[in-house]
Amino acid sequence: MTVLSGAGISTDSGIPDFRGPNGLWTRDPAAERASTLSHYLADADVRRAAWRNRVRWFERDPLPNAGHEAIVALERRGVLRAVVTQNVDGLHQRAGNDPSLVHEVHGSILATRCWGCGDRRPMPETLARVAAGEDDPPCRACGGILKSDTVLFGQPLDPAVMDAAVRASEECDVMLAVGTTLSVYPAANCVPRARVAGARVVIVNGAPTEMDRHADVALVASLSDVLPAICAP
Repeated sequence: MTVLSGAGISTDSGIPDFRGPNGLWTRDPAAERASTLSHYLADADVRRAAWRNRVRWFERDPLPNAGHEAIVALERRGVLRAVVTQNVDGLHQRAGNDPSLVHEVHGSILATRCWGCGDRRPMPETLARVAAGEDDPPCRACGGILKSDTVLFGQPLDPAVMDAAVRASEECDVMLAVGTTLSVYPAANCVPRARVAGARVVIVNGAPTEMDRHADVALVASLSDVLPAICAP
């Protein structure tokens, strides 16, 4: 099985999704500016707000929930090919999935990267500087603009990560898509690629998705309630 996960698997951990009724961008459309590379690079106020939000995210310290733990159960059964995740929260790894099986197509909030020189460091190191008064901390290596090591709109995906995600989609017997509207590309393409390669497709989400027509089974349900039953031996 290959699992494709989106923001909906982490909502029960207290991390809001983006486009749902209570999603981050639904409640605060201005927050979407911080997710757009051109705005982030050009506007220091956008960066300052982003750093404040990162501090609050780490203060909340979200933990894996029953949905994440169900995916770990697949690995323990020896049937997990990979987790392709659109999430940046690291909760699959924190729940216990082998990091080598997790392909983070949109990067990770757990690290920072300089837009200029590419210097990469743990996020807590930079947040300590924010707490000490640097509201828009520059890169210590070159003085350039720092961002979380996540992929913003207008920023290219890592081709090696995306290639691994595509292979995992084409080499599975079952594609389990969970907590994603399947409207963000190219990650959403993993579902039809799996289907064309002969895999069965199961979609579980809190609302209908744009790919339900490709599914053998499409469930509208709470992931924390349903995934433990789906993934149990």
